[in-house]
Amino acid sequence: MAFGWIDEQAELRRRAGLVRTLRPRPADSPLLDLASNDYLGLAHHPEVAEGAARAARTWGGGSTGSRLVTGTTELHTELERELAGFCGFEAALVFSSGYAANLAAVTTLGPHGALIVSDALNHASLIDGCRLARGTTQVVGHADPDGVRKALGTHEGPAVVVSDTVFSVDGDAAPLAALAEACRERGAGLLVDDAHGLGVLGDGGRGAAYAAGLSGADDVVVTATLSKSLGSQGGAVLGPARVIDHLVNAARTFIFDTGLAPAAAGAALAALRLLRREPDRAARAREVAAELHARLTAAGLEAVRPDAAVVSVRAPSPEQAVRWAADCRTAGLAVGCFRPPSVPDGISRLRLTARADLSGAEIERAVRVIGKTRP
Repeated sequence: MAFGWIDEQAELRRRAGLVRTLRPRPADSPLLDLASNDYLGLAHHPEVAEGAARAARTWGGGSTGSRLVTGTTELHTELERELAGFCGFEAALVFSSGYAANLAAVTTLGPHGALIVSDALNHASLIDGCRLARGTTQVVGHADPDGVRKALGTHEGPAVVVSDTVFSVDGDAAPLAALAEACRERGAGLLVDDAHGLGVLGDGGRGAAYAAGLSGADDVVVTATLSKSLGSQGGAVLGPARVIDHLVNAARTFIFDTGLAPAAAGAALAALRLLRREPDRAARAREVAAELHARLTAAGLEAVRPDAAVVSVRAPSPEQAVRWAADCRTAGLAVGCFRPPSVPDGISRLRLTARADLSGAEIERAVRVIGKTRP
């Protein structure tokens, strides 16, 4: 029977407690949300929603084609210019998703003959970029600059080191300054995904690379998403103009993909301008994360100290993690649930995201629910 093996895979997932299901949410969900990546609370902000609506009224519902044909509007270039300026880079290029941006950056900067050095806990989009790239990938230990040095020392040709800036599962930050030093010793480039740093780290939310003093460097490229702190959708690559020009001419997920919808570009631009005007939102997101961590650990839970806005709480098993998250939902709290294969270390977790707009009462309520429903 065609696709008969799918039933076998479904049964294996069921036995392992790894079945995933879609759960459509209503527009007016009553749940307290600690599951989304809306770190600055901008996804529903009136200015961001109006930015999306205004762009749709002006440019239509879709971008109508690839960026190189009809999919680039004046709005796209305006967003790219302001995003690059905000983060301290020479140029930026917007993609339809952060995933597409990472595939583009890794594949074009890791061509045949190049060495790609990848952190063991990198996001799936970076890993898939390594798999698709024609260069050779060497995986090194998590957040290990000495391991990077050793890997780079085995290769004489072009090389690029690839890492998240803030790792999406536990929320720990990469040692960017040390990684950049290791790269510069060998003349390698540094490519970092700032999906969870933009809007949270750096002066006014300018990102982890900015905080590490790496913005604008000619050997550093940053990818980012517009779907987290900026409350919209899409992705971007930021870096030297010659790198961005190379992506325009060589990145398959740019050349052959339909451009980002104008509404998403308009929402992201509105959020970026709002963040410029209200830079304290970034610090508030970090404060909320620190308070969540302090209260959870005080309650006897095993929580990882956050470097940005992600707080991870360990669960005993995949099955208990799923049940714990479900019990939280029943009690009115939405939390993330990470388990294999999403977590390569095999440790299941509840994943909480701090939001700049959470009140003290909401933080207290979230901690109370998590503690009450713990396995």
